Amino acid sequence: MKMSSQTLTFKPINFSQASFKKAPIVSLQGMPVLLFNQQHQTLLEALEQKKVKIFSECRSGFCGQCKTKVISGQVTYLKEPLVELEADECLPCCCMPDGDIDLALSAEGAEVVVRVTSPKSTKKSEVTSVNPSIQG
Repeated sequence: MKMSSQTLTFKPINFSQASFKKAPIVSLQGMPVLLFNQQHQTLLEALEQKKVKIFSECRSGFCGQCKTKVISGQVTYLKEPLVELEADECLPCCCMPDGDIDLALSAEGAEVVVRVTSPKSTKKSEVTSVNPSIQG
């Protein structure tokens, strides 16, 4: 029995030539709510994780119940939606942001990160829920 031998080689990576893509920021009506990262399969899953109120039914681009207006930014579809969409709409159930995106959804009740200043004027971040009385 003849065994083949394989040689493993190491190829150094030149990081100065590598391209790194930052995680897109998802905002709701201008308020940054989350970083879309590898933990999320779809935009809908990321929004639900932050407790954003968005209705969904089929979760695969068939029904159109999660249809959302896009204020700015673009999305990439994982599955081609079967619902007719306007140029400024997306289906979060079957897409992911292609860079920073601002959606016309309410941040009321969602877990958002806000900056809080302490008496010593040092900044720290806290996760809070948006207070409905602040909304205008």
